Amino acid sequence: MPGIVYTILFMVSMYFFFGATNAFVNSLVAKTGFAKWLSNLNDGWLSVFFILATMFLSIVEFLVSLSLFKYVFLIIGSPIFSYLSEKTEAIIEGKEYSFSFIQLFSDIVRGIKIAARSAVWQTVYMVSILLISFTPFALITPLVALLVECYYYGFSMLDYSMERHKKTAAESIFFVSHHKGLAIGNGIVFYAMHLVPIVGWLLAPAYSVIAATLSLYPQREESEALTQQ
Repeated sequence: MPGIVYTILFMVSMYFFFGATNAFVNSLVAKTGFAKWLSNLNDGWLSVFFILATMFLSIVEFLVSLSLFKYVFLIIGSPIFSYLSEKTEAIIEGKEYSFSFIQLFSDIVRGIKIAARSAVWQTVYMVSILLISFTPFALITPLVALLVECYYYGFSMLDYSMERHKKTAAESIFFVSHHKGLAIGNGIVFYAMHLVPIVGWLLAPAYSVIAATLSLYPQREESEALTQQ
């Protein structure tokens, strides 16, 4: 179910995001008059740099749009993701968790708060990366933007398990900040699955939650120790 919903939303969003990205970059180039100035200058190396910078700017701007879509989906899918995480841990431990509407509502509220916080901080980082796209460091901006995107997505997936074990948002943030590899690794594989059209899109959301739960389960004792410090 989350895969079907995600795939439909992803296809619709990508259609509009690609158009918006191209329009944004073309409008920016036209308003600044940079392309005309470069043409009059007739410098081959500067032209190559301009083309590369424009391409990387488009990639970063597309990732910014994708991140906004991601947070909308995280908020919508919060109840399902929470259930998948709980079900995964129930299978590992060989027991069932009793269903509670109060707990479900708490999970939804928690998911929305975490998504909102991540959206704010990621926007700050993404805007900074977008500005760097206009400098000679533009070549590394897509990679940095992707790592930031992966970290915050993976963090959201890990938080479902943290919340179920009664960890506060602050404790969850503290733990994940000491295990950035878990979050980034989860996000990287999630986005890598998008290279397989349709099938990868269908499986990616469920994979993320289940993988996050499995990767965090052996870390539970360490998380207890860290969050108590």
